[in-house]
Amino acid sequence: MKDSPDRDERVVVPPRGGLMHVVDAAGYSLAGFRRLLQETAARLELLGGAGLIAAFLWRGAATWQWVTLVLLMAMVLIVEALNTAIEVLTDRVSPEWSEAARDAKDLGSLAVGLMLSVTGGFAALVVIGAI
Repeated sequence: MKDSPDRDERVVVPPRGGLMHVVDAAGYSLAGFRRLLQETAARLELLGGAGLIAAFLWRGAATWQWVTLVLLMAMVLIVEALNTAIEVLTDRVSPEWSEAARDAKDLGSLAVGLMLSVTGGFAALVVIGAI
C-alpha cells in the first residue's frame, strides 16, 4: 500500500466554502508565484524592476510615478504568468510541433514584450525627466 498517490492517481478535491476557500485560493496563488519564479524571464523582470527602483530613487520620482511603476511592474508579472500558463498548456496538449502551438506561444511572448516596452518607455521618460 502506498502512502501517497502517484501523479496519475490524484483525484480532484472539491472546493471548500467560506473562509477556507479564500485560504485555499491564497495557497494556489502562492504556488503559482513559486512556479513563476522558476522562469528565467520572470526572474530577469524582477531584477529589472529592482534596477528601476534604484533609478527612480536616484531621480527622486514623484508619488504618482512610483504608483504607476508598481502597477506596470505588476502587470508585467501578470502577463508573464499568463504567458507561462499558455506555454505549459500548449506543451501539454500539443507536445509535437504544430503551427497553432507556435502561434499561441508567439502571441504570449508578444504580450510580454509589449508590456515590457510600455513599462520601459514609462521608466525612461521618468528617468530622463520628460514626465
